[in-house]
This record gives sequence, C-alpha cells and structure tokens, in this order.
Amino acid sequence: MPLYEYCCQTCGEKEEKLERLNAPTGHDCPKCGAVLGMRRKVSLASFTLAGGGWHAQGYVNGRSGKKGDPSPTPAPAKAETPSGGGCAGGCACHPAKPAK
Repeated sequence: MPLYEYCCQTCGEKEEKLERLNAPTGHDCPKCGAVLGMRRKVSLASFTLAGGGWHAQGYVNGRSGKKGDPSPTPAPAKAETPSGGGCAGGCACHPAKPAK
C-alpha cells in the first residue's frame, strides 16, 4: 500500500496515511473539521536504486563514467560489419538488397 500525504486547504494541517491505490483523494480535516478539506498532495517517490547496474556506473542523463564526472565518455567508433555478416541484412544497419 502506498503512503499518501494530505494537506488541509483551510487550516494547513498535514498528515500521512497508508491507503489503497483506489482511496479517495480527499477527506474531512481532523483538526478544523473542514468537509473534504484534506487533499492529497503530489510527493516524491521514496525508493533508492541499490547495487550495481547502470545507475551505480554513472549512466545518468546520457553520461557514462564515474558519478559526478562532467565529461562524457566518448562512444566507441562504429565498426563496419562486412556484407552479410552478423545481422543477415535487411536490418537498420544494412539496406535491403535490391531484387534481381
């Protein structure tokens, strides 16, 4: 179940609730009693990417290398594949052969 944040539109009271995904987006304020005064807020996701993988290796915003490294690592030069090798032709890297 997700944790939702609510804020009263009348008095500013804040609260958090564990509720189902289909819970209503508003309810009565427990402090001032405003009918449907508590409205659900949009808040940040609370998860962390852990372990190895693309994020730990610095692949963020199209950059690679160490985290915080402002200089992007240059992409390796594209190797030419000999005709008929690797992908069998008719793909995005080889134009289709004309019909004879």
